Amino acid sequence: MPRLKGGTHRGTARLHQICHSAIHARFTEAELARRLSDIESLKAEPEIARFLGWVRTRPDDFHAPTRRARGRTPKWR
Repeated sequence: MPRLKGGTHRGTARLHQICHSAIHARFTEAELARRLSDIESLKAEPEIARFLGWVRTRPDDFHAPTRRARGRTPKWR
């Protein structure tokens, strides 16, 4: 749950930075709060499941820049 949407009052999950960046590149804060507010629902999302399958094959210290996903509406619109 994003902090801006009340996530500080619920439990938090520690994420690797590349996973955190991938989630925010694909979903808005509102989407995360509304329908993807727990780890299981995120893992079930097809784009994230595909990403997790790919990132599992990388070393633990792997990091790469993450670009905004095509089709995602910028926050300012």
